[in-house]
Amino acid sequence: MVIDIPDIGLGTYENTDPEVCAESVETALNVGYRHVDTAEMYDNERAVGAGLARADVDRGEVFLSTKIHSSNLAYDDVFESAQGCLDRLGVEYVDLLYVHWPIRSYDSEGTLAAFDDLREEGLIRNVGLSNFTPELLDEATDLLDASLFAHQVECHPLLQQEELRARARRDDHYLVAYSPLAKGEVFDVPELVDIAERHGATPAQVGLAWLRSKENVVAIPKSSSEGHIRENLQARELSLTDDDIARIDAIDRERRQVDFAGAPWNH
Repeated sequence: MVIDIPDIGLGTYENTDPEVCAESVETALNVGYRHVDTAEMYDNERAVGAGLARADVDRGEVFLSTKIHSSNLAYDDVFESAQGCLDRLGVEYVDLLYVHWPIRSYDSEGTLAAFDDLREEGLIRNVGLSNFTPELLDEATDLLDASLFAHQVECHPLLQQEELRARARRDDHYLVAYSPLAKGEVFDVPELVDIAERHGATPAQVGLAWLRSKENVVAIPKSSSEGHIRENLQARELSLTDDDIARIDAIDRERRQVDFAGAPWNH
């Protein structure tokens, strides 16, 4: 990729207590994170912005991403929502803006034209999509003037997303893995537990290290405690063997954590 995105970032989904959220962002940045992810839908952008402002890190060193709510994806609404995101975050631009879900008011031509125009105006540095199917990705990338920078989807050892990871490699964009710890289920996966014990690590670190071993993949584990924030970042220090990676690759159980009837893959 021409522009780098830190391979482990801080996710903030469900981190809605303003002080806890601000403190977790501040802590993460101060211990070495340089990628923070939020969304209009999370209702915590002000707190994320407060944490960013309080951290001992310059804004320019932080890769900051947010997402436009699926109800606000009409062309004019995208502009209003994006400006609202910037105002709440207290920044002049975001490094990456996503279409959160291609549902409700999503209109491929109008929505994506608005994202292109936001990029042209300098309010966003890069365009992202989230929760798209391969077919919707094809349509979107054909319509976008900008190169797609990232596609954010649920991805972890129990939902390995082989096709979407292959597309990220082929088309040279990032796959950003949300819920990379499968909402805690990684702690109950025997393969991960065994590998963790042999390395003196945690199953969470093994899962994150597995994601890091994949080309063009970035993970954004969420946490509000300093201990877990540090632990997740320390996954960078864990080197899995080829056999470890192959063993995780071979897990054939699939457990999607984020699903609902209206999700694009259910149509």
